[in-house]
Order: sequence, then structure tokens, then C-alpha cells
Amino acid sequence: MIFDTHAHYDDSQFDTDREELLASMPEHGIGTIVNASAAVDSWQRVLELTEKYPFMYGMIGVHPDEVGMLDEEKFAEMEELLKRDKIAAVGEIGLDYYWDNESHDVQKLWFIRQLELARKIGLPVNIHSREAAADTMDILKQYGQGMKAIIHCYSYSKEMAEEYVRMGYLIGIGGVVTFKNARKLKEVVQAIPMTHIVLETDCPYLAPEPNRGKRNSSVNLHDVAAAIAELKGISTEEVIRVTEENARRFYGL
Repeated sequence: MIFDTHAHYDDSQFDTDREELLASMPEHGIGTIVNASAAVDSWQRVLELTEKYPFMYGMIGVHPDEVGMLDEEKFAEMEELLKRDKIAAVGEIGLDYYWDNESHDVQKLWFIRQLELARKIGLPVNIHSREAAADTMDILKQYGQGMKAIIHCYSYSKEMAEEYVRMGYLIGIGGVVTFKNARKLKEVVQAIPMTHIVLETDCPYLAPEPNRGKRNSSVNLHDVAAAIAELKGISTEEVIRVTEENARRFYGL
């Protein structure tokens, strides 16, 4: 069954039909979902979702746009929440120089602190990196060696993806791979081995064709799997099988 490695079902865009939508996941062939935290105020909602749905796991972390909310007290709380049974990773964490909501120095500080916390607890990490390719790579080479990591919503070069694969990391592929203008990402998918690819939605964002621009959900991952299958010259079923195996191994599920 399909494994969605990165979703945001705590987002307000799901407030009108969240229960109905999530209850329908098994009939749509969605077997497991990992819901990412973005901000401190999302932690409790993520925990509640993991408690309510047997197929849903969570990540606790703070997105680079929101790290201004972190302090030592919140960081200590984060460490305790990461010890909960159904919390599978630290995430999403990283750098975002596109929006620049927080200074680069503050983003780097809390990125490194969260990486160190993940290593201390023994959890994998889910990495957000937007227009911060060099700094993300530098920090991961210094602080992320030997850790399990997914580079979420990958948007950089084929060569950098190959370097992440050499580091043992996985590459998160979502709806963007179906876009006509996503030549660079299609090249990445063709270049890296299936053993290092996982499926993700980042829902409610980044819906694939033919639903581009609409609210995304895990149900749309069938379209992502089909696009990867075409690029790799294998069946959609094989993509679903291998990416699920990769994700289960990564999260230890």
C-alpha cells in the first residue's frame, strides 16, 4: 500500500472534512501516513492525529520559517514529545531562504540543535530546504553524517541528489514530478536508484496533475507513483511496493 512520508493533516484546510477523508484512506490504497509538524503550536494536533488513526504516525519539529517561536523551554518540551510511541522522526526541520521569515543565522542555529537532538534520541530527520542548497549540504555534512534523513520536496540538481544518496539519505518525491515544467526533478528521479526514493504529498500543498492548484491529499499519490514509474520504466505497483519498503525501513515501522 502507499506510504505518504510527509503530510500536514493538522492544517486548517482539512477542518471541514478531515475525519471523512482520513477514514477513506484504506479504501484508496493508502496504508501509512506520517504527519509533519511545522510550528510549536502544531505539536498537539499532530499527537492527537496519531492517537486517533492507527495508520498515522507523527514528526515533532519546527520548520525554518517558524524557529523564532523556539526557546529553551519549548526545546525541552520537544525532546519529551519525541519520546512518544508514535512519533517516528524529527521534522520538518532545515533552512528556507525563499521566504526569509527568520534570519539565516537563527535558522542555522535551530537546524543544528534539532539535528543534534535527533541524534541524541536516535530518530531520523525530515529535511526542508528551499533556496538554501549549499548551506543545507554543509550543515548535513558536518552534523548529519550517519543519520537517517529524507530530503523532503527535493528541488535541487541531479548531482546534489546523487551526493545525498551517497550519504545514505532518501529523496522525497511528490506532486511536482508530474508538472510539465519539472524537467530538473524528472532528471533526478531517472538518475537515483529506487532504493532511495520515497513518496510524499506535503498536503494540502503541491497537488499533482491533473489536480494541480487544488487541495492535495494522500489519495493523489497514485498519480505521483505513476509518473515515477514512467520515468523509471517500471510498473506503478513496483514503485508503490519499493517506496513503501524504503519508508518502513527509514521510520523503523
